[in-house]
Amino acid sequence: MAQEQSPLTGIIEEDKVVIDFGEFEGKSVLEIADTKPDFYQFLVEQKESGNFAIRRTKDKIYRLYVHQSLLN
Repeated sequence: MAQEQSPLTGIIEEDKVVIDFGEFEGKSVLEIADTKPDFYQFLVEQKESGNFAIRRTKDKIYRLYVHQSLLN
């Protein structure tokens, strides 16, 4: 059975991706989806607009970034 893809992280599990900015820094995308659905939707919109990136860092953690000008 195929696993459903996240609208935000695609094939990467949401609990494996952490926010790397602002007040939610260090929280997983899954935690944001559960506790802050409005912010989760903002992140989905940023992905759709191309203002978003997920990078795997040297510490092998997936980190989510949004273009800084959108956060100010």
